[in-house]
Parts: sequence; C-alpha cells; structure tokens
Amino acid sequence: MYNSEWESRKLIIEIGKRLWQKGYVAANDGNISARLNKDELLATATGVSKGFMTDDMIIKIDNNGNSIGRGNKYRLSSEIKMHLEVLKQRKDVMAVIHAHPSFCTSFAVAGIPLNKCIIPEVIVTLGSVPIAPYGTPSTSEIPESIKPYIKEFDALLLANHGALTLGSDLMNAYFKMETLEHSSRIIYQAMQLGNVNVLQKEDVEKLMEVREKMNIPGKAVQCTYQKKEETVEQKDLIKTITTEVLERLKKSKETN
Repeated sequence: MYNSEWESRKLIIEIGKRLWQKGYVAANDGNISARLNKDELLATATGVSKGFMTDDMIIKIDNNGNSIGRGNKYRLSSEIKMHLEVLKQRKDVMAVIHAHPSFCTSFAVAGIPLNKCIIPEVIVTLGSVPIAPYGTPSTSEIPESIKPYIKEFDALLLANHGALTLGSDLMNAYFKMETLEHSSRIIYQAMQLGNVNVLQKEDVEKLMEVREKMNIPGKAVQCTYQKKEETVEQKDLIKTITTEVLERLKKSKETN
C-alpha cells in the first residue's frame, strides 16, 4: 500500500525529527527512504540534519537513484545505494531507515549480534538481528555487505557503523528502529548486572505462534534459544545407564 507523496514527505520530516530528538542521529547522520509507487521513491538529501528537514530536503528519485521531477539545490545522499539494494531485493518493503542509535551501534562496534531470544516483543517483531560485515560508508561496499541478509531480516547492525531497519511503511520501519535501540539498551544493562536470561525453545515457539496469529508483516528469523538443562535426576540416570552398559560390554568380552 503506497502513501501519497504529500503524506510520505510529511512522515519523513516527522520521523527525521524523532530520530534526532531521541539521539539516534547526530549532526547530518542517517537517511530515510520510502516507495511512492513501483517506479518512484523519496529519499533524504545529503548534508542535512534530520531534526531540521524541510520539504525541499527530500528528493524524488527513480529505482536507479536518478533525481526526477522538480529541480533541487540539494544532492541525494550517497548512502542511497544501500536503500536501493534493499528495495530491489524486497518488494514487500516500503521504507528503509538508517541511523546510529548509541546502544545498538555499540553492539555493532563490539561485534556482538543481537541474536539471542531474550525479550518477547523483540522475538515477535524482529527476531534475530545479525551484524553485516564492515563496509566503507558511501561506497558500494555496504550494499554488498548487506546483500546476504536483506531477504531474511528486517533489522541489521552494520559493523562499526550503525543500524538499518526495513518496514512495510515508514512508521513500521521507524518503530523497528525504536524497538532495536530500546532492547539493545536493556540487554546492555542486564550484561552490566552480570546475567542475561535467554528464553527456552518452548517459550520461543509460543511467541512465534503469537506472531503468526497476529499476521505481523515482514521477516523474523528465529533467534537462538536456551537449551533445556538436564536435571540432577536426569544426569544420575544417564550415568547409571552408561555404567550398566559398560559393565555388560565388559562381561560380554570376558565370556567370549
């Protein structure tokens, strides 16, 4: 479902303000794009603060990144290559957001993927969040680095760089960025407390059933769950059976 150009421009400006106000971007960081139809999209210009955007800082382009329509004094962000690669591979994606939120970017810098099943809301909406290998910003290295992940994931960490979220519309992509950063902060703080509990398989399967019933759009690759530990009784039973089997084998050899 496409939004009108007027509505899309209004939403991009609003989301840019939210990203800046929450500290997800600083100075001229970040970029936003949204499909208008199968042949056109809107994207933010380079060198502008996302917290102070005006309508002329949003550029209409075609699927190859060429500016179309009215003349504009602003230039398209060189990061558009990353957005175009996503939109090329995922016809279900209508909007893409790239930002540098502090906590999830810290995980990206530390090389720690957010791939464990920890917070129910994240399991349902995002699933596992991998780290795409480092690529030089503004070059084709980043589109190449995210290629293996685009088809299966709606949220990515970019090594030593930031985060990328894909959505069924602009607000969906933005809320995924909020969820990613909020959960990253919680996990970081739990790590400081010395323990992070990971949900078990049965709990994760129930959550995935909930996701299916809610018909949530997008992709969510199942995260890594905690394997159920053996109880003391189970361990003793295994030990007893093993000992008995070894004794029988020993007797069998002596008899022969």
